Amino acid sequence: MPTDLSAPAARAIALAAQGFTDPAPTGPPTRAHFKRVLGRTRLLQMDSVNVLARAHYLPAFSRLGAYDDQLLDTAAWRSTARAPRLLAEYWAHEAALIPVDDWPLFGWRMTEFAGGRWRHVREALARNPALKNDVLAAITEAGASTPRSLETALGVDRSGSAPGSWWQRGEVKNVCEALFAGGTLSAVRDDNFVRHYDLAERVVGAERVAADIPRKQAIAELVRRAAAAHGVATVADLADYYRLATADVRAVLGDLLDDGTLTAVTVDGWNEPAYLHADVKIPRRPARSTLLSPFDPLVFYRPRTFRLFGFHYRIEIYVPAHKRVHGYYVLPYLHDGRLQARVDLKADRRTGVLQVLAAHHEDDADLGAVAHGLADDLAALARWRGLDAIDVQPCGDLAPLLRQAVAA
Repeated sequence: MPTDLSAPAARAIALAAQGFTDPAPTGPPTRAHFKRVLGRTRLLQMDSVNVLARAHYLPAFSRLGAYDDQLLDTAAWRSTARAPRLLAEYWAHEAALIPVDDWPLFGWRMTEFAGGRWRHVREALARNPALKNDVLAAITEAGASTPRSLETALGVDRSGSAPGSWWQRGEVKNVCEALFAGGTLSAVRDDNFVRHYDLAERVVGAERVAADIPRKQAIAELVRRAAAAHGVATVADLADYYRLATADVRAVLGDLLDDGTLTAVTVDGWNEPAYLHADVKIPRRPARSTLLSPFDPLVFYRPRTFRLFGFHYRIEIYVPAHKRVHGYYVLPYLHDGRLQARVDLKADRRTGVLQVLAAHHEDDADLGAVAHGLADDLAALARWRGLDAIDVQPCGDLAPLLRQAVAA
């Protein structure tokens, strides 16, 4: 592998590292295929927005095509003796599903978050030392519990007209959040995406909870995983993947260079040094064309997205409607190894229609090829979500061509 990489080579390496050049399943994707995706991404960022599909379901679709959501649900929340848990929820790249075996690598972060991640949560825990013990006792007895069920068990007045009842209800939730951040509690989700808190040892296993990995060693392991997931990366890229401090990444970088995990390289057009993972090979197979979640690991660090693809990307969910440029829930479109378009999508489950509220192309896009490829991939997405039709609305510079391609 050369130590000077072209920009196209860096893109190809990044796409391969994330699994976009892996062979497609020849039949319905299986648990083995899903595990292969997890081996590439190392985590799945979570998000509650369900205008199309919740964010953690989309990366596997982008890499495998249509798959049964139950593969993820079983891996994270419905484990059985035949299909044991593969994933656990924790603060990795924000709220994320991580491989359950990686739980001990976040012990240092759980120690730092022992009083809660957020100030209001820490303050609630400090105000309620007795409530912490009561919550733990109730969960120990009852098993996985929602804050609402805990309030009932603890006799918290839930009448909306009772003075202070909303405040009390918030305190139970805040205590649960603090114990979750500190690693005392873990959680599973129900069909409505509601967290049910349980003792961490009952979710991830007592041996994982008891494991004590020194902070620097754990961070080195996380940087190794981030480097493998990137293929080639800057220090900032490596730090962002698990939301590490860049100083912590630099502190272990020398060891990873010395042991051969990483090699220092330059990438044409990058202003910072880059580091290549030892297992990287420039792929021969082209990357699949697919739609990407706004929170896909390939694009969730926006500076890297621009550096790799020249693609300015901003999630506009929190932007007032009249100020949005591309739409509310906009998915980048990967085609021919580049991000060549973006579409604002909504699943209208009542009518069974995948709505394309807006479609825009990038300046260097091959418009005809992109429109036809995107039409095919929208059809695959619609089938996966159980939708029967696609409606392309006349918004965006790609919309007319895309509408024709969908109709064809």
